Amino acid sequence: MTSRSGKFSALCLALSVGGGVSALAPVAPAMAQGAAQAVPQADAPQGITLSASDKVWLGKVEKALNSVTTFQAHMQQLDADGKRTTGVVLMQRPGQMRLAYDPPTPLLLVANQGKVVFRDNQLDQTTVIPMERTPLGLLLRQHVSLENDVTITGFQHEGGLVQVTVVRTSSPGDGSLTLVFYDNPVALRSWSVVDAQGRETRVTLFDVKSGINIPAGTFTLPAQPE
Repeated sequence: MTSRSGKFSALCLALSVGGGVSALAPVAPAMAQGAAQAVPQADAPQGITLSASDKVWLGKVEKALNSVTTFQAHMQQLDADGKRTTGVVLMQRPGQMRLAYDPPTPLLLVANQGKVVFRDNQLDQTTVIPMERTPLGLLLRQHVSLENDVTITGFQHEGGLVQVTVVRTSSPGDGSLTLVFYDNPVALRSWSVVDAQGRETRVTLFDVKSGINIPAGTFTLPAQPE
């Protein structure tokens, strides 16, 4: 697996709940094939038992996520091979996100119209994946919920940080997403994704600006294959 293909997987997987996120395969076509093969899941995931305090913090996390309809941030990504890259991520709920890597990395992700489109300008390659098959579907919903179709497999609150690990209830073998929040005030700090092959990608946010006006055309999808 190349470093670049790891980035594609991370983009799809890492921005939502384990599965596609990734969050986030040899470039995107093989990733799409892998997603299709991963759909059948025989065993339900094993969730953890949450204390009353844990549930209160989960409520605060959901409230924080739902209070933000637009944001822009710089990000640093550490992929499974230890390579660091940077870029800018913009989000507008429901359903829109753009993640562009800083040069010379030639990758772009745009989510809109119920799909996630990956573009590698250097390879002149574009891949389209349905948004519901990626973790992006969770964070880009009109209302974000950490229950029902996701299962919480890990929770931790210490050192001023709240950490929640989730998987898709219907397809836990696809991978997991760990979201990390500052606890005062509650705000998203970073996320990490472990894909179906056990490879981890971490993304940390900096200079986060929420409630901003995002220019028209920001989420225009790249040209797609016929």
